[in-house]
Amino acid sequence: MNQPVQGVLPFQAIQHMIKAGQITADLPIPEPQIQPASLDLRLGAKAWRVRASFLPASAGVEARLKDFSTHEIDLSNGAVLEKGCVYLVQLQESLNLPDHINAVANAKSSTGRLDLFTRLITNNAVEFDRIDAGYNGPLYAEISPRSFSVLARSGMRLNQIRFRSGQVVLSDNDLRALDASQGLVDSDAHIDQGLGFSVDLSPELGQIVGYRAKPHTGLIDLDKLNHYPVADFWEPVTAPQGRIILDPGAFYILVSREAVHIPPDCAAEMAPYLAMVGEFRVHYAGFFDPGFGNADAGGKGSRGVLEVRCHEAPFVLEHAQIVGRLVYEKMQEVPDVLYGADLGSNYQGQGLKLSKHFQKP
Repeated sequence: MNQPVQGVLPFQAIQHMIKAGQITADLPIPEPQIQPASLDLRLGAKAWRVRASFLPASAGVEARLKDFSTHEIDLSNGAVLEKGCVYLVQLQESLNLPDHINAVANAKSSTGRLDLFTRLITNNAVEFDRIDAGYNGPLYAEISPRSFSVLARSGMRLNQIRFRSGQVVLSDNDLRALDASQGLVDSDAHIDQGLGFSVDLSPELGQIVGYRAKPHTGLIDLDKLNHYPVADFWEPVTAPQGRIILDPGAFYILVSREAVHIPPDCAAEMAPYLAMVGEFRVHYAGFFDPGFGNADAGGKGSRGVLEVRCHEAPFVLEHAQIVGRLVYEKMQEVPDVLYGADLGSNYQGQGLKLSKHFQKP
C-alpha cells in the first residue's frame, strides 16, 4: 500500500476532501472558500456568551457550555459581539478526517488586523487551533473582540484551517538553500529556527510607521468593506528616532522591514521569535499561503503586517529589531491556484495596511 505524500494539502486536495465527505457543512461550500493551502470556516447561526475561555478536554464542548455559558445568541440576522467579552460559535463546517490527516487553524488576516482574537476548538481538545488526525466531529470558534465591538452574522469567515499529511517543516539548511535559489526576502536572510523578520520603524520625518487602536470607538459591521474612516478607530504612530514604546494592553498595526515571498511549493506560518526578547506578541493571524509575494502570482515580495500587543511592562521596540519568524512547510504538491493573481487577494504586494473594513487613504 502506497504511503500518502507528506506535506500541507493544496487547494485541489481540499476539494477532494469535500467531495469525499471528510469535510461537511450545513450549506454547500463554495469554491471561493477554498484557499491555496487552507479552507475558510463560516460562522453558524448559534453562539453563546461564555464566562471564560476554556478547553473541553475529556468533557466535550456541549458539557462545558452547560458550565460556562450565560446565554445563547442567534447570529442569523446579526448580533453584536462586545469588546472584552468571550463568545463561542458553532461553525458550519464539520470534519471526518482520515487517520493520516491532521489540521491546524488560525485567524484570517482581516480578523487579526481588527484585534478580533479567535481560536478553534474541537470536542476533547487539549490545545487551541490543533486538530488531531482522525478527528470526527463539529468545530467551534472562540471569539473575543479586544479593541472594537463588532457586528457578526452567520456565514462570516473569521477562521481558516490548514490540513496536513504528517508535517514537513523545512530545516534551517533547507531554508538557506531555498533562499540561495529563489530569494525568500529582499535583503540578507536571518535564518534561525525559521526565517526571522524585523520591524520597520524608519525614522523619516513625519512618516507613519504604524497605527494604534483607539480605546473608545464605535461598532464595526464586519460586512462593511472600505467603509470606516481610519481616524475614527486608529491613531497614527511615528518613530522620529527609529523607536517606539509599546504600552501594555495597547494594540498596534506595524509592518515588517523585509519583503518576503512564499514559493508555490511551500506554505508558512508566523511564529513567536523568542519570549526573551520582549513580552509582546506579533502573530494573531499567522498563515502565509503559497504564492504570497511571489512573482509567479503577480507579486514582487510582500511585507508582513504585524499585529502587536504588549504585555506586562512598557517595552521599547527599535527599528530593524527581529520580532518574529516564519516557519516554512512543504506542500504535498503545488496548488492549482496561488495567493495573489489567481485569487485577487487583498494583501498581495502590501506594505503597512489596515484591514479591508477601513477606507483607503
